[in-house]
Amino acid sequence: MSMKVLWLCNQALPAAARQMGMEASNKEGWVSGMAGAVLAGCHESGIRLSVAFPLPGHMIVPGQEFRAGTVDAETGGGGERASFSYYGFPEDVGHAEKYDGRLEHVLEKIVSIAEPDIVHCFGTEFPHTLAMCRAFPRKDRLLLGLQGLCTPIAEHYYADLPERTVRRATLRDRLKRDSLRRQREKFVLRGVMEREAVGLAGNITGRTRWDRMYAGEWNPKALYFEMNESLRPEFYGPVWNPEACEPHSIFLSQGDYPLKGLHYMLRALRIILAVYPEAKLYVAGNSLVAYGTWKEKLKISGYGRFLREMLTGLGLEGRVCFLGKLDAGQMRDRYLKCGLFVCCSAVENSPNSLGEAMLLGVPCVSADVGGISSIFTGGVDGILYRGSDHGGASGGPGTEGAGELGAVSGRLAEAVLEMWRDPRKRDEYCRNARKHALKTHDRDRNYQKLVEIYEEIL
Repeated sequence: MSMKVLWLCNQALPAAARQMGMEASNKEGWVSGMAGAVLAGCHESGIRLSVAFPLPGHMIVPGQEFRAGTVDAETGGGGERASFSYYGFPEDVGHAEKYDGRLEHVLEKIVSIAEPDIVHCFGTEFPHTLAMCRAFPRKDRLLLGLQGLCTPIAEHYYADLPERTVRRATLRDRLKRDSLRRQREKFVLRGVMEREAVGLAGNITGRTRWDRMYAGEWNPKALYFEMNESLRPEFYGPVWNPEACEPHSIFLSQGDYPLKGLHYMLRALRIILAVYPEAKLYVAGNSLVAYGTWKEKLKISGYGRFLREMLTGLGLEGRVCFLGKLDAGQMRDRYLKCGLFVCCSAVENSPNSLGEAMLLGVPCVSADVGGISSIFTGGVDGILYRGSDHGGASGGPGTEGAGELGAVSGRLAEAVLEMWRDPRKRDEYCRNARKHALKTHDRDRNYQKLVEIYEEIL
């Protein structure tokens, strides 16, 4: 069966980015991995792929509505190549809470040129998904993939931060109009667009019981297809070795906004240090707590200031290391070097960071929130602990350490200590997690499932 499929992605695929002279992003690497599989199998499946994605306005030639081209991309390690068409349209993704109706007209034009049999939108986090769902007339040929969900993110955004921290805004927050309250408001607005987009789609893909619940609530008439994600190629092959890691080191894949729960981990770390005084925490991404220069002092956010106060107040100086931006290979190496990976988010669907750690056979501890229990079995793949019951702000002024923040942090600390108490059980968890992840993130199986979904829709 021959079919033309137009993907709507949140960013340029690396091959297209390089052709346009842009830096290829490390985010959502599973999308580019799936694109490679689709291109590699295009002769067998009959899929002719084209891809649309947002670009900064300066990347569009004046007088033109979008930027189009064709790129010849490598499809695998054997040197095989195939081409796809791309369309870059202007959108300010830095203000994803704002909807620009003009985008509907631009996407209508792209659709008229690409003439897709199916439009597949990856994610509901940005306004372009709603614009496409409005613009593409064949809702029965519209496939919407659920990734992170803005609506529950807004509900859990504060992640049990003290109320006074939520209310406080630094100079940076006021100048950029980006206080914690404003950040949450933006997710509320994005959630409104998200729910309308889901309501318009005739077909939905998801990967957890949790996202299926939301899909059924927002659009009970849509067909729901289960489809797992394939991860970046760097994470297939290597296996964690306890002899080669840094004992009693903990790795977090990010911690740059409250939802990711770094503040839970810091409180837990103080408890852990009482048992393992050599324990150390490594966090990928830029440091929110930098305060050495006048520029850093002016740029610190309200959340960054709270974390900084925790570091000093809990005596954690020298025990936490921010690693900066890491590419896929550097992330893989950090997973393999750590003694434990922790996912301490207030809410997640199925975080790829946890999947990557499981695939590498790294010991894992995770909060039992959102859809995580659909990809990670507590007591089999590692340890699940009970996360936040509500994810809002907790307590009034001066109540740091009270209420839900302290309770969640205590459960996290106990889960880490339990993992480290029994090396034999830890190794069993690692084997089970890797076996589980090899099924969940099987690239061939996930590609075949995608083709089956397209064929069923047609």
